[in-house]
Amino acid sequence: MSDVIVVAVDGPAGSGKSSVSKAVAASRGFSYYDTGAAYRALAWAALDAAVDLDSEDAVVAVQDSADYVASQDPAHQVFSVNGTDITDAIRGENVSGSVSKIARHPLVRAGLVAHFRDVIATCSRPGIVMEGRDITTVVAPDAAVRVLLTASEEVRIARRQAELSGIQAQPVAESLMARDRSDQTVVDFMNAAPGVSVVDSGPLTFDQTVDAMLSLIDDALGGADD
Repeated sequence: MSDVIVVAVDGPAGSGKSSVSKAVAASRGFSYYDTGAAYRALAWAALDAAVDLDSEDAVVAVQDSADYVASQDPAHQVFSVNGTDITDAIRGENVSGSVSKIARHPLVRAGLVAHFRDVIATCSRPGIVMEGRDITTVVAPDAAVRVLLTASEEVRIARRQAELSGIQAQPVAESLMARDRSDQTVVDFMNAAPGVSVVDSGPLTFDQTVDAMLSLIDDALGGADD
């Protein structure tokens, strides 16, 4: 694990974490890992097994038995559970509405944190960009680069609305804020912890945001070589 350059990225929904992290990983030849997809995959598996999502024991039982496979290629993201391709299914409304329920269970989070750390430890590329909600503080607090990627609420809503052509702003806003409020009861991803760099993507173009992230990586690695 010590030989792998870890870039930990946290931030709220709509801040650009996924798209920017993928671009950064591709630029450096690093692996890319979407921790949110792992939570979604578990939610899908729990729904598929028809267990009570409010029961920590039931969700952990599904978690322990599920064979989850996730691509680490930033250009080709594929996810499966027990051999079933769930790449598209985990983005469905039913799964999206269930993720926060399972994420509130401490044992579920502990199991996924252990999984994420194992992904880092077994990474075969020179580095990995791992993004989510608590990567800079819980999963990889000693990462070489720790970034909180953020943007104003207005910017994030506008981005999500643009992604969902034809959808009115109000339901998009309500969905975005509801997800953030729910997740904030578990982990603080709106404020940077000590030592975490803040990148506000709001006033930046996509390319400028990627460049800002790459500069942080270059600065960190340059400092490590001094």
